[in-house]
Amino acid sequence: MQVTRRRLGDDTPGSGRPRSRGRRTLFTAAATAVVLAASAGVGFAHGDAFGENRVGQVYERGRLVSDNQYVDPYGERLVIPNGKIMSSTVSPDGTHLAAAVADGGAALAIVDVRNWKVQQLVGSAAGSVPRIGSNSVGQEGPTYSPDGKQLWLGQPDGYTRFDVAPDGGVTAPVAVKITKSGSRQALVAGLVFSADGSTAYAAVNGQNRVVAIDTATGTVTRSWAVGNAPRGIALAGGKLYVSNEGGRPARPGESTINSYGTQVPADPETGAVTTGTVSVIDPADPSAAPRSIDVGLHPTAVYAKDGAVFVTNTATDSVSVIDARKDEVVQTIATRPWSQASIGYEPNAVTLTDDGHLLVTLGRANAVAVYRYAGPQEPAGYLGLLPTDYFPSQITSSGNEVLVANTRGIDALRPTTAAGHATHDTTSSLVRFTLPSDKEIRKQTAKVFAQNDWTNNAAKLATGGKAKAVPVPDKIGDPSTIKHVFLLVKENRTYDQVYGDMPQGNGDPALAQFGENVTPNQHALAARFGLYDNTYDIGTNSAEGHNWLMQADNPEYTESSAGEYLRSYDTEDDALGHQSSGTLWSGARAAGKSVRDFGEFHQFLTKPSDATWQNLYCDTRNMAATGAGSAYRLVSSSPIPSLNEVSVPAFPKFDTSVPDVYRAQIWKQDFEKNGPANLNMLWLSSDHTGGPANAAAQVADNDLAVGQIVDEITHSPYWKDSVVFVVEDDSQAGLDHVDGHRAPIQVISPYARHGVVDSRYYSQINVVRTIEQILGIRPMNQKDTAATPMTGAFTATPDYTPFTALPNRTPLTDGLATAPSCGPDVPAPQNPAAAAPPTGTVPAAAAATARKWSDWKQQQRLSGPDAAADRANPAQMNHLTWYEAHDWATPYPGEQAVLAPAEVPGAFIPAAESDG
Repeated sequence: MQVTRRRLGDDTPGSGRPRSRGRRTLFTAAATAVVLAASAGVGFAHGDAFGENRVGQVYERGRLVSDNQYVDPYGERLVIPNGKIMSSTVSPDGTHLAAAVADGGAALAIVDVRNWKVQQLVGSAAGSVPRIGSNSVGQEGPTYSPDGKQLWLGQPDGYTRFDVAPDGGVTAPVAVKITKSGSRQALVAGLVFSADGSTAYAAVNGQNRVVAIDTATGTVTRSWAVGNAPRGIALAGGKLYVSNEGGRPARPGESTINSYGTQVPADPETGAVTTGTVSVIDPADPSAAPRSIDVGLHPTAVYAKDGAVFVTNTATDSVSVIDARKDEVVQTIATRPWSQASIGYEPNAVTLTDDGHLLVTLGRANAVAVYRYAGPQEPAGYLGLLPTDYFPSQITSSGNEVLVANTRGIDALRPTTAAGHATHDTTSSLVRFTLPSDKEIRKQTAKVFAQNDWTNNAAKLATGGKAKAVPVPDKIGDPSTIKHVFLLVKENRTYDQVYGDMPQGNGDPALAQFGENVTPNQHALAARFGLYDNTYDIGTNSAEGHNWLMQADNPEYTESSAGEYLRSYDTEDDALGHQSSGTLWSGARAAGKSVRDFGEFHQFLTKPSDATWQNLYCDTRNMAATGAGSAYRLVSSSPIPSLNEVSVPAFPKFDTSVPDVYRAQIWKQDFEKNGPANLNMLWLSSDHTGGPANAAAQVADNDLAVGQIVDEITHSPYWKDSVVFVVEDDSQAGLDHVDGHRAPIQVISPYARHGVVDSRYYSQINVVRTIEQILGIRPMNQKDTAATPMTGAFTATPDYTPFTALPNRTPLTDGLATAPSCGPDVPAPQNPAAAAPPTGTVPAAAAATARKWSDWKQQQRLSGPDAAADRANPAQMNHLTWYEAHDWATPYPGEQAVLAPAEVPGAFIPAAESDG
């Protein structure tokens, strides 16, 4: 294998110059100190923004994160190594911030803003003081009472109410319950108190209503029906203003799609909601029904000040300004700072300073947009941007002092084990600063553009002409030598888990769980078609990962729902999780290209009760030997009509009790009968593990299926103008010595550069953009608009040599409780020069522990028609996979013994919060 790209060493600190930080200020009404701009005055040259830079390292533009961005905030940063901040609120006296957190083993973090440190963590773990029953949290809040003596934390069934101690900590938790409505839980969102604190008004997100709660007794005293999925709430002029993220109720005959048991108005092509509203409630008039005001799509934050109500329209990138006297929208402020993309910045919080600056957090741009504001009727004037950390989600101001909470902080860099990094090592952060001068804001705007790689892509986005066909055209619509794109989506592996044993790349053999004797096809494909050792998945779980691949984004709804996946985890079946600008397949159809889908983004599966893993395995062998169709009728489908129109129902979605080699046979029969489409999407999910066979057997099954599909394509007449991208949806099921988001990919084509190691930075967005560029698909949002196609992965000189699949060297039936009726799988001989695969046996000393894990596995949603990817607790799932891959003889990295499920650190993160 020829190494053609230089790689950075593990200890490379980055090439940036030292950067000074400003003086620390206190976020109180009296704070007046000035924070100096980080990197103020530094110029940023456009060009190759990422090169061979690696995630987690610091460079001139900032710290590189996994989604094609650098972060280096203006002001002072406090990293919070306790998971993601889902929402937060500052105490009335400005001394503390209360944050709902997820993915870190707690539900609530109290930050002492004066001393700039985390003061208290509260959760369900045994050591928490106080201790609460669940770590699940809502999308909004937590909320302080007007006098600051109580704090209310939103949870699935209502609130946990705390007393606030004189030192700002919380004590004495009390449950304030809101009963279910049928099967729908409360899933509370925004909360606001009456001026005297006697009543709390709650947006009951899961039940499409707002309730009034007596704060003394905790009883619900009033209820108002509002729009779909009420989210934010504010009190202005004695009236309640409530954002309905799912818009108004559906009308008869209207196109709808499900969202938590409610059919909401939605587009059948994109699956996205088509309305957004704000409900206006007059609590003083018991007989008055709520009024409705039309705003943009996905209204989220609601903020009231000086007679105006500001609403962030997250999916249409704007802020609606409502005059509270008239209850009408008097202006709409665009939050689209880059002229080449009109969508995808995701405004999600707003504040107004005392001197008339309107500040709006742009979650997906890692920035605060600054406007000059002189009143509801006077058009706001855009001033520029200030950089934040990763995904700002809350902003508060006092005078000119500003505090921003960032959901993902500096990415997955929480130190949990010295052996490697995992995607669930999530961080969050706070950033504070004094609002700078207009001149400084302009300087910082240039920095934000550089950090997002918002370069001039107008030429690449222009409609193509009569250029010569090349693999990846320079312009959208220019001809490509590639006519058929295959996107094979797998589940959850890191680079080191699969390729850590390949000395040509930047791997760690100690973390290679599924080396060459488990994944011979992936190793052979990497050796021939290129090894990519600096490529990253973005999401921490399947709910996010499939969105990044299908939408080039994880929409704010899913990003902010991580604390309450009870509403929807797989947002395939939730219209709120779909962006209005469409999907990869809808974009392909709009470009006049054909699409064929095999399970990807599907939600539903029906299958006969006797379609067990064993029977489907035997059925696979029969199909391969005879060419007969399957003896079992499995039906997979999506809630989105446009996807069903191009799907093959017989190809099953995620279910670990379905072998991937069975899926490969279903695909092969369709391929040989109908040929390929221009865009072909396949979900091959056995490498998720957790099914009836053990981990190594399932990864080997996945590897063999990939090899068989590539074999079929390369021996067909379509090979000459095809490319196959093999990707993981996320990399959250193991460790990697570079970063938990680093994942294996393959780029397989006659036009792929053969025999190279490519160490350039790529993410899933670059893969999506490459597919778009090849097929002439318009980018979906600012993320893929800014992304650079993977032109360097291709060559103009094709090599048409076909690939022949290698037989599996690990038995596919290892670990089964019952052997298939057609007999156990007989693998090919191992490569003695490679690490031996696991034997599939459990030593007597580990038998009792292994039985506990078997019992645990049966309680997870890993197999059957209702199987859901990544719903098992991630820490426990990763330990099980590690133990099975090491024959129960090797402790998990960083630990001293093989642990039972309940002994795993992080085991008490509830499944609703962890997606596995």
